[in-house]
Amino acid sequence: MNKNYYAILMAGGVGSRFWPVSTQDFPKQFHDMLGTGDTLIQKTFNRLAKLIPQENIFILTNERYNDLVFEQLPQVTKRQVVLEPAMRNTAPCILYAALKIQKENKDAVMIVAPSDHWIEDESTFTQNVQQAFDFCEENDALMTLGIKPTFPNTGYGYIEYDKTANKSIKAVNQFREKPDYETAKEFIAQGNFLWNAGIFMWSVNAVVRAFQNNQPDLFALFKQGYDVYNTDLEDDFILENYAKAENISVDYAIMEKSTNVFVLPAEFDWNDLGTWGSLYDKLDKDDNNNAVVNARTLTEDASGNMIRTKNEKIVVVDGLNDYIIVDKDEVLLIFPKTKEQDIKKVLQNVKNKFGENYG
Repeated sequence: MNKNYYAILMAGGVGSRFWPVSTQDFPKQFHDMLGTGDTLIQKTFNRLAKLIPQENIFILTNERYNDLVFEQLPQVTKRQVVLEPAMRNTAPCILYAALKIQKENKDAVMIVAPSDHWIEDESTFTQNVQQAFDFCEENDALMTLGIKPTFPNTGYGYIEYDKTANKSIKAVNQFREKPDYETAKEFIAQGNFLWNAGIFMWSVNAVVRAFQNNQPDLFALFKQGYDVYNTDLEDDFILENYAKAENISVDYAIMEKSTNVFVLPAEFDWNDLGTWGSLYDKLDKDDNNNAVVNARTLTEDASGNMIRTKNEKIVVVDGLNDYIIVDKDEVLLIFPKTKEQDIKKVLQNVKNKFGENYG
């Protein structure tokens, strides 16, 4: 394997729309959401390891998940686990990790990949990432993988690319925020819009330069610790300075502001697994179109349900259609799929009434 290939596996999110399974203390990336025997972070790590040396895959997460990372990925070392002492969105942690990698290997090219995505064809994913790495090694480029939209989704941001050039890798015209339904339909009709999957590739020098040019204050904050990165003094510096960073996404910090941005339309099937409904879409269904994880079910006049329990619990459902039915310890959620975006609000109401321990 190429020793210049690196990955930043983003594993710091909470995934509150997957409550009650996903909680602040045990978020969705550390669960076997698909019922395959592997957690989402394990599946992502193994997928990246097909192209990238295992020792060059860095896990970027909040410090509260440090023990979970080592429990689920025993093959990684302390060097590979980059801990955020405070929640500051994606730009600060990516810059921090990039500077650590740059100090270790100035020839590095890297991928930033969320830990909780579902990708069907992993060999095609590897081919697409290889194609992007080859491009980044030859060009001063910030690259992203875009997903060809299959319907006018209002839950994703979009990438508009230049359709005049007949090349597989496209120059990006602009990033567009999550649209309303009519705007999303217009995007798809134009034919040069892709879903923004939040998967990025670049050389370490290109991304550090992009931060230096577009976010000088953020760059200065983390650059002052360059001498102590990858040493015993690093933790103290980060603990003292990380919370001073602006809360800003990498999209807004550098991608939307740079002129050297390119996108490769991905050739693999993808889902960001952001909600119970998106998980339902990707799971096999029973004869009544119910998606079942871990449970044993007896259903009557019940279809379109997402049913998840633990320990092979028997679940009897009669006369219920298109519901989320999730059993987790002291919480049982029975909720319409059509209202799944309200689960975050429900979680807050539960915390307010019964205490923080339930979220």
